[in-house]
Amino acid sequence: MKAAVLYEPDSRFVVEDVQLEDPHPGEVLVRIAASGVCHSDWHVVTGATKHPLPAVLGHEGAGIVEAVGEGVTRVQPGDHVILSWAPDCGTCFYCVRGQPNLCETFLKPIWAGTLLDGTTRLRIEGEPVYHFAGLATFAEQTVVLQEACVPIRKDVPLTVAALVGCAVTTGVGAAMNTVQVRPGDSVVVYGCGGAGLNILQGAALCGAETIIAVDRVPAKMELARTFGATHTLMAGEETIQSIRELTNGRGADYVFEAIGLPSVQEEALRAVRPGGTLVLVGLAPMGTATNFPSALLTRQEKRVVGSYYGTANTRRDFPMILDLYMAGKLKLDELISREYTLDRINEAYEAMLSGEVARGVITFPQ
Repeated sequence: MKAAVLYEPDSRFVVEDVQLEDPHPGEVLVRIAASGVCHSDWHVVTGATKHPLPAVLGHEGAGIVEAVGEGVTRVQPGDHVILSWAPDCGTCFYCVRGQPNLCETFLKPIWAGTLLDGTTRLRIEGEPVYHFAGLATFAEQTVVLQEACVPIRKDVPLTVAALVGCAVTTGVGAAMNTVQVRPGDSVVVYGCGGAGLNILQGAALCGAETIIAVDRVPAKMELARTFGATHTLMAGEETIQSIRELTNGRGADYVFEAIGLPSVQEEALRAVRPGGTLVLVGLAPMGTATNFPSALLTRQEKRVVGSYYGTANTRRDFPMILDLYMAGKLKLDELISREYTLDRINEAYEAMLSGEVARGVITFPQ
């Protein structure tokens, strides 16, 4: 099968033939229909996220189950599935406390680039190739844990469903699950990429009254309004003052940072009203640190919280998000700016980095 392989940091993807083993017990073979072009994969390319190489990247995917290994009960051949990069076991410390997005059972193999038994199913000339996020969706097929497969309705285009696997759930979930934005609240979103646009529509769905989008790319302003922003601001020296003018001089109830830059995170805290909350959604490079003034946090009771995968329960939230989409309450088609074949993956990332697309999607013939 064809897959996009990354051999070393700061290099281009190489699309070539990769051998894929049959699924082992508890595993599932999925034919990928679509995979989103996400910044989290690019962090591996730049070295900001450390991961074993060579690897097949891609973590925002959807497809159709082709075969299952012994003991698989969650899916069967023919099922349409979205793949979750944070599979949950249902029985660990975090799962039983209602935090399945923090499940600890699969963390070690996922970061090692393997499946649960510590080995890979991907090989080139007999040598192992690692699976990014346990999914490796930049390939025509993949083998994943059954816990990573969430069955979905079959009347949703799989190009749309793929985006629910990361950007949509991360963004909508940050507003709906992590902090539970309420009707009448004021919201600011720094960064109008895939996650940021979905925070905007998640906040709108929750009933937020004032929704302010901040970005450096002029083209993102119109996009932000499409996804629910009531106001748009070009990032600059006057951003904080403009936010305060739009929020009765106080700052916003909730400020979401969806970029992952410490300098932006620090500015975003200044946009939070006393008693309000800063939500960190964007993933900062490993090893970086953010400097928050602790005295200000104490005196003004500002809270800083992280939001990982939108605090999602994927088995509940993936189908719910698709139901909202089918009911016309969430915009997912509008997220897809361009579709690419796998051999154009490097071009897809160039477009993402330029800021000229909301989301690019790699599609595969079915």
